[in-house]
Amino acid sequence: MNVSYIAHVSGKVQGVFFRASSQQVAIDIGLSGYARNLADGDVEVLMCGEQSQVDQMLKWLEHGPPQAEVSQLQKKQVEYQPHNFFSIS
Repeated sequence: MNVSYIAHVSGKVQGVFFRASSQQVAIDIGLSGYARNLADGDVEVLMCGEQSQVDQMLKWLEHGPPQAEVSQLQKKQVEYQPHNFFSIS
């Protein structure tokens, strides 16, 4: 069954290739959705796919790429949103 989650990632997550790395991990796992910078310096990630795939991505988001310093990860399940790919905005 497909699910969608939105994650709000706080810390040193902009200017450290967080979105690009998120995109690559999501593609490798088989997820669609997006990663985008927020005005407050955080990153929002929408993940759409199987629950096990989303769980893998959420685990990765806890630390992100090597340059990142994740201080907080908030996540919530939302209504499923079909996407054809994983984008960066």
